[in-house]
Amino acid sequence: MAGNSELKLRIDNVVKKFPTRSGEITALNGVTLDIKENEFICVVGPSGCGKSTLLNIIAGLDVPTSGKVLIDGKEVTGPGKERGVVFQQYALFPWLTVRQNVEFGLELANVPKGERKMISDHYLDMVDLRAFADSYPKELSGGMKQRTAIARAYAVNPEILLMDEPFGALDAQTRTQLQTELLSTWEKEQKTCFFITHDVEEAVILGQKVIIMSARPGRIKEIIDIDIPYPRTQETKLTDEFIKLKNRIWSEVYQEYLEVRK
Repeated sequence: MAGNSELKLRIDNVVKKFPTRSGEITALNGVTLDIKENEFICVVGPSGCGKSTLLNIIAGLDVPTSGKVLIDGKEVTGPGKERGVVFQQYALFPWLTVRQNVEFGLELANVPKGERKMISDHYLDMVDLRAFADSYPKELSGGMKQRTAIARAYAVNPEILLMDEPFGALDAQTRTQLQTELLSTWEKEQKTCFFITHDVEEAVILGQKVIIMSARPGRIKEIIDIDIPYPRTQETKLTDEFIKLKNRIWSEVYQEYLEVRK
């Protein structure tokens, strides 16, 4: 499925430096990227290459040292309701039920109670958790917690979904299941997705483009188009085209990993 050709998100020459005891560290060095509306972008690269820093800047949770991020031509100066964020750690409120967690953003936005329930029902059905609506996070498995976090991000109807290794802590079967669910939801809901992962296979099965970042200081080393048609399934991973792309990206990422080790 092609993304809409409208430009949604522009990352314009973003530099991020952090002060440390031993001097300044440059985490990002001149990152520039245009992302179209409804495009699914996956970002891979070695640890410490600034992937999460970049996501936090797009989310408005951090500010660049120089450069800027624009959404629909407007500069990002802080968090906003047009962006939903899902982290690797589930970040659920333990004192709220699954439904209350999903409705949290809607309540902040003063959405009436009846409408909140309708919306939360829709997204709980989407992640197959309606039966657990009244459970608390401590009663859920890791995969169920992450599905709750994804439903919560979707419930406020963001235009952009920012996901920082959301499946990183899950076992292989749960991860595969959530990849499948995310793809089918993305095809239905049409969001712009910016998805960080350590897993090259995950990047290739999900993304329309894979951004490979260099070792620190993080720059965009290469942008690879994934010309595999949707809908993609787990069987897609067995095709020659998929394997070739995966190996190509993996070898690029591995080169950057070796740079880190030097």
